[in-house]
Amino acid sequence: MTEFEKMKSGEPFNGLDKDLRLRREAARLACAKYNTHPSKGNLRHITRLFAKFGSVVIEPGFQCDYGTQIHIGERCYINFNCVFLDSAAIYIGNDVLIGPDCHLYAVDHPRAPQERADGKCFAKPISIGNNVWIGGGAKILPGVNIGDNAIIAANAVVRRDILANERYIG
Repeated sequence: MTEFEKMKSGEPFNGLDKDLRLRREAARLACAKYNTHPSKGNLRHITRLFAKFGSVVIEPGFQCDYGTQIHIGERCYINFNCVFLDSAAIYIGNDVLIGPDCHLYAVDHPRAPQERADGKCFAKPISIGNNVWIGGGAKILPGVNIGDNAIIAANAVVRRDILANERYIG
């Protein structure tokens, strides 16, 4: 099994693997094309990476690791300078507003220094329900599920699941 296959299946993987590094480089180049000259035409460089792409506005400054595990619903808005580290799936429902400088981290690293030095990584999916509003600067950590109609405060660090209709201030 390749490191990419391990990553996609939710198993621990080596983030230093050459194939994974090349895939991240390809995603960075796609993002750079759009971020340098934002247009609907250049947006396709990013969205063709995605697993699912509904109707969405993505402002410049967007970055992702691979794009291949990003699933975006309808009528979504992703503000400036957002980062999606998609070593596991990131599911975004319909009518979601994501503020500027928000980061979604599906990837994590071991706590043991040598395992980190060896490139070991693991990832857990992030799921964001419908009609969610995530305030600017928020960070969503691996494995978090955010229920429908939830509101995440600006600069919150979300470490746990958020229930539907919950207002989370961090």
